[in-house]
Amino acid sequence: MNAPLLSRRAFAAAGLALPFLARVADAAVPANRKFVVIICRGGMDGLSVAAPVGDPDYRPLRGGLALGDAALKLDGTFALNPALPTVHRLAQAGQARIAPAVATPDRARSHFEAQDVLETGAAGVYATTSGWLNRSAQAMSAAGRVEAISVGPTAPLILRGPAPAASWSPGRSVDATARLPSLLQDLYKDDPLLGPALARGLVTETMARESGAAGDAMTGGGMRRGAAQGAEAARALGEALAGFLKAPGGPQLAAVSLDGFDTHANQAGVLTARLTALDALVDGLHTGLGPAWNDTVVLAVTEFGRTARVNGTGGTDHGTASTALLLGGALKPGGIVGDWPTLRRQALFEDRDVYPALDLRALEKGLLAEYLGMDRRALDTTVFPDSAGVRPLTGLV
Repeated sequence: MNAPLLSRRAFAAAGLALPFLARVADAAVPANRKFVVIICRGGMDGLSVAAPVGDPDYRPLRGGLALGDAALKLDGTFALNPALPTVHRLAQAGQARIAPAVATPDRARSHFEAQDVLETGAAGVYATTSGWLNRSAQAMSAAGRVEAISVGPTAPLILRGPAPAASWSPGRSVDATARLPSLLQDLYKDDPLLGPALARGLVTETMARESGAAGDAMTGGGMRRGAAQGAEAARALGEALAGFLKAPGGPQLAAVSLDGFDTHANQAGVLTARLTALDALVDGLHTGLGPAWNDTVVLAVTEFGRTARVNGTGGTDHGTASTALLLGGALKPGGIVGDWPTLRRQALFEDRDVYPALDLRALEKGLLAEYLGMDRRALDTTVFPDSAGVRPLTGLV
């Protein structure tokens, strides 16, 4: 039987101390509660994810990018992109909501800077080298170990830091009966760093193999940028992640990234493919989790939105506020999250972008506090440094 390659981080990264199965039994966070962050890299256009079709300024601003009759209605103002049927079904079941004008504190419109702020949770760029989800795991582990995993080709910044975090990526097949793992176990059994790291890596590989994870759909050296956006590859990635999460002793926190949302030209076709992949990822996660979906919260975010007006090449340029998706069986049913500032010219940010009406950290704080029981002080100082003025958004779960 073939097994996917261990990621380098899962195999030997510092600090990977114990396998998932060794969780402290009386951890403060109930072991069944799962929190997943999906990072949509490139600046996802929120006005195309959830279009404000009831806003009178929407169609004049959007022109050829305005969604038509195929848009999936949410309420009297908003409709989802037709490429998001799974998200729409979940919304109809009260298990998906949108935050249509959300942004990080960054206003530079630079991918590198905005992604840094998105993943570190800091108020400014390059203020820290660890990710807010990693620091969340560290803070919660004070009362009992909380496990985390990233699924994809690389471990994202959001999960890098002092807390143990596993990583798994579908790669080219290897012989599962190879002697290398056992040889390395013998070699490192007395090493206080590499021994536990190897143990975690082997447990991660076993969980991936037993979950029927995405190896068959992602061959030929791993999931490359183009293939990652294909619906089948993305669905398989969601199924793989579900396998990890629902396994006995599986992780409670997870992060996964999708690339390709930078749509400066020919946005309609490009973004349809990207959103189809996002929807397939959600579908794979939802169906793969089965009953465990009821104990799961998923947050899909991006580093910034895009301009309200279309540019000269059928695309949009780097903007400010975008749309975040909240999904999961643990979510409370409801309408939009936050306020809608409208698309009136005087309401646009710098006369070009959707106004940032909601600080993304307020949304993230609310989920961490209400669902995972995190302390407000830890959220204000450790997880999101210097953010005491950003109040957690409540009533989401």
